[in-house]
Amino acid sequence: MTISERLGVPGTRLVLAWITWSLGALFYFHAFFQRVAPSVMVGELMQDLGLSAAALGNLSALYFWGYGVAQLPTGVLADRWGPRRLLSSAALICGCGGLLFAFAESSAAASLGRLIIGFGAGFGFITTLKIVSVWFPQRRFALLSGLTLMVGTVGGIAGQAPLAWAVESFGWRGAMTGTAVFALALGCAVWLIVRDHPDTAETQGSVETPHLFRDIGQLLRQSQTWIIAAAGFASVGSLFAFGALWGVPYLMEVRDLSRPAAAASMSMMLFGWALGAPLIGWISDHLARRKMPFVVSATGAFISIFLLLNISNLSLWMIDALLFINGAFSAGLVVAFAMVRENSKAHTAGSAMAFLNIGVITSGAVLQPLIGWLLDLNWDGRFEAGRRLYSPEAYENALWVLPACAGLAVILTLFTREPRKSG
Repeated sequence: MTISERLGVPGTRLVLAWITWSLGALFYFHAFFQRVAPSVMVGELMQDLGLSAAALGNLSALYFWGYGVAQLPTGVLADRWGPRRLLSSAALICGCGGLLFAFAESSAAASLGRLIIGFGAGFGFITTLKIVSVWFPQRRFALLSGLTLMVGTVGGIAGQAPLAWAVESFGWRGAMTGTAVFALALGCAVWLIVRDHPDTAETQGSVETPHLFRDIGQLLRQSQTWIIAAAGFASVGSLFAFGALWGVPYLMEVRDLSRPAAAASMSMMLFGWALGAPLIGWISDHLARRKMPFVVSATGAFISIFLLLNISNLSLWMIDALLFINGAFSAGLVVAFAMVRENSKAHTAGSAMAFLNIGVITSGAVLQPLIGWLLDLNWDGRFEAGRRLYSPEAYENALWVLPACAGLAVILTLFTREPRKSG
């Protein structure tokens, strides 16, 4: 059986479908890269901008707030305007925000740049899923959603050890300038290449706006929409708060690793996510089941983060293994996107997935500054090179929120229901 037959896409349009998806996924790669980038430049940002842990948490979390605000219009715009205009504009916005962040001389300018980056990045994932829903058959949605998450996670991996090397070599400003230029070039490529629909060069916008908002209102009145979104919030806390910001300094201060070694270890969480997303998506599609993979994934993520934070004297390979396992099981989030899509009508699919993504991204927006505030609350007053140092006890008293969230995710997944459209 050919790839075209397996995917259910006619061979004549298969290449264009993959090119269109690839550009969307590449933008999500950049978005994920930016999401985790501050984790390897914590010391530099604290020193150059005069930040405490709470202030750094707020600065990093502004990405998530900008990302979350973008979810309000992105679903409707993806359904009505199409991927080409959205993705190209979003990439240009990211590039401009990246330049502002790279050249910022104050925390206010850096905060604004971070917010703009997050806003632009917020259009990437849902719009790419819209491409999947238009160009590929529904039965392959979880698999291709998983592949999209995998590409994004590779961006996160690039934002760990490779970015740490770039920061060491060129400084954080030089490294961030390079990523901004990449975003600007990608925006131009999307505008020139991407097409919204396999049959026409323009977006199909046949649903009247009043009917669209009426159907979205019905979607939001469904209890399952809120339960799945809450489960999404709780299930990615470790990835967005620990993997995207506090994991590297935790491994340096508590596990006594160098920055390159800590960044390499944190990359294992993203490697796990990259493998787990398409694998769990494939398993879910193959079994034609959504709830069971979601519950199992949430349970595995809870156990692994609990063990990582509560067992002392872990060897390096055990730390790496637990981070990998946590990332792999956390990727069960891909099933949640399939669930909300299958609970919605075709023309509100983008809006339904965007609402779930608001819940997901709010996790980072809330937990990153919360952990920073708890670190400051337990700070013992030590400084080094103009930045605060936090003791292992401070991290212990701050990071308990991660297994608490993961445990909540397990409970919430038990209350989800199998979508009627599954299979």
